Parts: sequence; structure tokens; C-alpha cells
Amino acid sequence: MEVSETSMMATLLGAVEDAAPVDAVESITRELAKALEVVSASFLIADLSGRALVRLAYVPRDEAAPGEAGRRRGDEVATVLPFDGGPAEQALRTQTPQVLAGEEGWTVLAPVTERGEVIGLLELLLPSEPDERALAEIGRIAHLLGFVVIANRRHTDLFEWGQRTTPFNLAAEIQRRLLPAAFTCEAGAFTLSGWLEPAASIGGDTFDYALARDTLHFSVTDAMGHGVASALTATLGVGSLRNTRRKGQGIVEQAETANAAVAEHAAVGSTFVTAVLGRIDLSSGVCTLVNAGHLPPLLVRGDEIEPLRLPRNFPLGMLAEATFTAGEVQLEAGDRLVIVTDGMRERAAARMDLHAELRKVAGLHPREATRALADAVLRVTGPVLADDATLLIIDWYDEHGRLRRTSAGADQARASAPMPD
Repeated sequence: MEVSETSMMATLLGAVEDAAPVDAVESITRELAKALEVVSASFLIADLSGRALVRLAYVPRDEAAPGEAGRRRGDEVATVLPFDGGPAEQALRTQTPQVLAGEEGWTVLAPVTERGEVIGLLELLLPSEPDERALAEIGRIAHLLGFVVIANRRHTDLFEWGQRTTPFNLAAEIQRRLLPAAFTCEAGAFTLSGWLEPAASIGGDTFDYALARDTLHFSVTDAMGHGVASALTATLGVGSLRNTRRKGQGIVEQAETANAAVAEHAAVGSTFVTAVLGRIDLSSGVCTLVNAGHLPPLLVRGDEIEPLRLPRNFPLGMLAEATFTAGEVQLEAGDRLVIVTDGMRERAAARMDLHAELRKVAGLHPREATRALADAVLRVTGPVLADDATLLIIDWYDEHGRLRRTSAGADQARASAPMPD
């Protein structure tokens, strides 16, 4: 690996910009193979289920091998590789490249990550075993690949299509657009991750967050009902909350404005949205919360798990003239804040001991903790949920202003431990 890093990065970025958005990843892996003199290089994107990787390939039908597996859309092929606890899953879980010896050479599986958000995996086949310097360089290139995917997916549906193991109906399409572009965010003072396990008929759940210079805003909402009507009600609620947040208004004003918007514009009469709205002052750790008819947030502090006692408010849209009152909690370093919707607690999901499950995932990065809790719900409810199951986890470190100590897009000190053999 004699090519200078600056020269290589310039070559890779030039190749990306010269290519069409649908060819951006293939162009960078092709140039990467040349620059590093590797046998092959490919990118696997994270599936939207959170439980698999997807290999995307352009294979014209007249070139396809007989019986070739994978979903097709024209000449595009998406092959799903479910997680099985093997090296690929371990690489993403621990945010550490995995090096495997094989008959054809050495395979490197490097996580493609941005601020803790898993985008996928870079897979390289090398003729010889890489040393630490080579692995560090591969990690930096994998990080660059993450930005390539983020930038180019804005211009094409290819990546989104590849990530969808299950086709979306209209309600799911609307709901998907209400969620943040990244489900995970690492910062100096906190790590945050959200997850939504959708019901078959879509229950109107959302979560959202936005980071300002000294403030973290977040919300979890649950619109009444199911299907398109529920998704449209959720759109009103989330759209209003984002609009007032972007105007610089506080969470009480956000709640009051969203309440009026849902009451006035919801297409279905007597509909409403339950919500928890939060704002953390990153300098002090003071967390201000408005609970609008929702399940109370849970505070995990050491071995204790307690629901937060907050002022009670009506759900958004239930009473057009309702007013709202906020409560506060002082976060301490090591705290974990957990907000869930009723799909995690009611109907068949009530059979799950949420407190016991929270203790099991206490040592996991929020990214893995949210998936583990969603898996726990599915174990007791079966694969088809009656209602959306949504959760948001925020780990508080009380280190605002500290630069993250990262490697290739992740703070490895916060990463989850390897899965046991």
C-alpha cells in the first residue's frame, strides 16, 4: 500500500463525482481495488430491518447465472445476508475491522459508520495479511465510503430499494419519511439511538431528534389509529413540532402549536397524538420534558429503573385549547433515558418484562440495545405486531465540549462488546 493517503482520497472522490449516483459506490470500490492492489472490494449496505446486510449488484439478465438468488429490479440485484453472529455482525457490533484468513487470501470486513450510525460494511479480499497501518487506512476509507453513500442516496432510490427486504405500503412510506435520516447519533455528551418496529397496518409511531450547539431536542410520538389515516395524523404532529423547533421555540410552545395543528387539520375527527417531547441542556444535563398523554419515560440509573414523574397533559389534538406543563430531571453521568410507545407495553407485548430486558442490555451501545429490545418484543408477540413498537434510548455522559475519540466514524470506547461464542 504505497499510494499516499491524500492522493488516494483525491482519486476516490474524483471517481465518485465523475460517476452517476447509482454507480458511485461501485466506482469507489473499483478505484479502491486498484489503489490498494486488492483482489476485490465490495460494499454491503445495512438492511432496514436492522438484522441483515444487503449486497447490491448490477447484473444484466443475460449475464445472470442460472438460479441466481436475490431480489431484482430490472438489472439491479439485492441479495440479503442475515446476521448470524458471525464476523460481519461482530464487525458492526464492536465497530472493529475483522480479518479472516482463507484459501484465496485475507478478507477484511470494515464497518462503514458515521457518528455511530451503521451504514454498511466494506469487504476487501487482500493477497496478504494486512498490518495495523493498512487496517487503519482501510478504516479511514470505509469512513469516507459512508459519506459517499449519504451524499449519493439523495439522488437515487437504489439504496432505499435495496434496503427494503419487505415492500412498503402507502402508510409505511409516509411513516418512513417522518423518521430522522440517521437513527443513531454520537456526540461528546451523549449517544442516542431510536428504533421503530412497524405493525402490519402501521400504527402512526415516530421518533425524532435534532442537535443544536448546546441543546439536544428529541421526541417520540404515537398517532391514534392505524394505516394511512394514522400516518397522516402523525405527519401533522411531526411537521408542526419540527416547524416550531426550527423557529427556536421551546418544547411547551412546540406542544401547544402541535396540539392546535392536530385539532384543526386532522382529517379524522376526535383523533390525537400522544407524545413525549424533550430538551437536554448539554452544558448542565438538565432535561426538560413534556408528557402529552404518553407512557412516562424511564430513567435507568445504576441498577434502578424508575418512571419519571412528570406533569400530566392531554394528548396533542384532544382539546384544541389545552395548555401544557413541562417537568425537569437532572441527568447524571452514566444515566440512560428510555422512551417507548405502547406497542412495547400493551396487548401481547405486556408479557415482556421490560425492566428485566433493560437490565440485560445495560452494557450495550444504544444502537444494539434498541434492536435487542425490539427482538425481545417480537419473541413474545410473534412476527406480526398489532401496534408499532418504538423506542428511543439516550445515554448521558456529561462531557459536553469534549471532542469524541473516534476511529472510522465511531467512538470505540462506547461500542458494544463482542457477542459471546
